Amino acid sequence: MNDLFQQTSSRWLKYSKYEVKEAADGKRYVMPAPLSFPTIYDPLEDAEALVVDALNVGLLQTGRKGESAVHAALMEFVRKYGLLGFITALPSTPNFIAYDAVYLPKNPFIKVESMKAEEYVAHFFPYKMPEIEKRKKTIIFQQEPDGKLTMPAVTFRDKPQAMTMSFERNYAEPYDWLLLQFKDWAFTFLSSYMYYERYDTLSESDKNVFRLGISAFGGIAPTYHIELLDRPTIVWEFYSLLLAVQTTFGFTLTDKAKPLRMCRHCQKMFIARHPNAVFCSPRCKNQYNVYKSRAKKAEEEKEA
Repeated sequence: MNDLFQQTSSRWLKYSKYEVKEAADGKRYVMPAPLSFPTIYDPLEDAEALVVDALNVGLLQTGRKGESAVHAALMEFVRKYGLLGFITALPSTPNFIAYDAVYLPKNPFIKVESMKAEEYVAHFFPYKMPEIEKRKKTIIFQQEPDGKLTMPAVTFRDKPQAMTMSFERNYAEPYDWLLLQFKDWAFTFLSSYMYYERYDTLSESDKNVFRLGISAFGGIAPTYHIELLDRPTIVWEFYSLLLAVQTTFGFTLTDKAKPLRMCRHCQKMFIARHPNAVFCSPRCKNQYNVYKSRAKKAEEEKEA
């Protein structure tokens, strides 16, 4: 899978710190913290780590850990990679600002198929809406005290305006949406993992359940173009981090050489460096063997 992204460039923006705020209606949002500073980076520099970290946030919601552990993992992911960019990931086009209505393919967050563009944008700006010039459908971005445009508006001026909006300080994503998205990714992995791990013992109806689970995986396909940098380079046009995770996850899940696995001991995700690997590290392998040895000894003493 690394070969696919070895000659790829894709920029995203993250802030140094994020916080959870509660809106007037009681809904919680994740957004950049005051005085945090933005950094532009390439999330595909280590695509495998991006996927593994996302799946581990989801797996924590399967009952192994409590709410505090899930919260800590979610906020650490956001600090490390930024918000997912729901605003451009959900519509049928990231350029929806140019139209009066937003069209939404089936998703677990917004049930209606379409809504006014301003109404849709309001989902992500619970505290201060950006000014949208209705006649030309352009966004009036915030300005710094010296009169200069904010960093996202300058750096990503050639991208869809909604993408630039997702990098503004007032942009926020619903806390529950984030948790659900990570949980859905984990469910997709588990559907595949359990299907093959227990194939010989599963009934046909159980197999169909897992097939249905994996068939729900998908979304809007990314586009790309080629730039002549130091060599011809594929530039993936990921207008959301969500789509970057979704795409790289798909390639990772189907990679035979370095399959995606769940550690038999710590139950965390890892990329197996050989097809038969079942532990994420030698330490986990040793701890698992010690645990099994002690369990076997206890069972023998009980029988005696």
